[in-house]
Amino acid sequence: QLQLVESGGGLVQPGGSLRLSCAASGRTLDGYAIGWFRQAPGKEREGVACITSSGGSTNYADSVKGRFTIARDNAKNTVYLQMNSLKPEDTAVYYCAAGAYCIYYSGSSYDYWGKGTLVTVSS
Repeated sequence: QLQLVESGGGLVQPGGSLRLSCAASGRTLDGYAIGWFRQAPGKEREGVACITSSGGSTNYADSVKGRFTIARDNAKNTVYLQMNSLKPEDTAVYYCAAGAYCIYYSGSSYDYWGKGTLVTVSS
């Protein structure tokens, strides 16, 4: 059974940066596409970014394009989400998920989920 654990969340000022990590155990990540999702208080979950199993292709939501970068290190069994130029509207619990396809906007495409890490962007 694949297990995912997110880390790296915290409080950051607007314009700041954070790097989230999604570490896997139980299985290797190299056969899975990985997506990052977020859910803000009182809002629906939204897709943020995804990366194919090989790392050769990525996709981003328009709201984060140019500010966030997803990357993977299969040797470390970890996927990262580098978040720059953070805005208050980026405040949310961030989740990583593993599945067969890199479809960033569809949570139903993913079979395994972490429990999330909270990112708060505030001055």
